[in-house]
Amino acid sequence: MQVKLKVFRYNPEKDKKPSYKTYEIDAEPTDRVLDLLEYVKNYIDGTLSFRRSCAHGVCGSDAMRINGVNKLACKVLVKDLHTNKIRVEPILGLPVIKDLIVDMEPFFDHFRSVMPYFVNDENPPARERHQTQEERARFDDTTKCILCACCTTSCPSFWANEQYVGPAAIVNAHRFIFDSRDRAAAERLKILNDQFGVYPCHTIFNCTVACPREIQVTQAIGDVKKAIATGRLD
Repeated sequence: MQVKLKVFRYNPEKDKKPSYKTYEIDAEPTDRVLDLLEYVKNYIDGTLSFRRSCAHGVCGSDAMRINGVNKLACKVLVKDLHTNKIRVEPILGLPVIKDLIVDMEPFFDHFRSVMPYFVNDENPPARERHQTQEERARFDDTTKCILCACCTTSCPSFWANEQYVGPAAIVNAHRFIFDSRDRAAAERLKILNDQFGVYPCHTIFNCTVACPREIQVTQAIGDVKKAIATGRLD
C-alpha cells in the first residue's frame, strides 16, 4: 500500500516558522510509523530529525503525535491507523529543537522535583526489606512508567501552564509515596500540595488514554490527591 506521510519540519537555525512536508512511501500494513520515518531519513531526506533508541516500546524516546494522538512511533502499526494518510508532529508543550525532537529538560525538571527515588535512612536489615504482595500491589502500576512524556504532553493543564508538574511527575511520586519501605511520603505530598502540584489536574483522562504502558494515570493522581486530603496512605 502507498502511504502519504505528512511530517512536521522545523529547523530553528534556518526556518522562520514550522512547515509540513509530505512523503509518499510504499509500506506494508505491519510496518510501524517508526519504520516509515527511518525509511525517509535513510533513503529520501537525511536531514529529518527524530529520537529513537530501543524501538521496542521500552525506552520511550520516540514519543510523538501521530494523527493528533500522543503515541510511541515504534508501537503504532500502519494498519491500526485505518488510513493511508499519516501526520506526524512533535509532542506539545515542550520547545521544539528540530523537527520531531523536543527539549525534554523542562519535563525532567518536574520529574526530579518530586523526589523520584527511594528514601529510607533506617539501618538496613541483614537481607532485604520485606514487603507483602498486597503492599507491592499498591504501587505496582506506577512502576511501569518509562518517562516518554506522552501523558504530560497530552494534558491541557500542562499546555496552559508549564509550571504544572504534570502527570508523569505525579505518577513517579506515587510509585514511592505508596511504597511501604519508603520514608519520604510526607515530603512528597507536601511538594505536591501546591498550586502547581496535583491541583491543576481536572480528570480529563487524556493522560490515561495516551500512556503506552496502560498505566491508570488519572487514578494514580486521584490516589495522591486523596492522601493529601486525608493524611493517610491506605
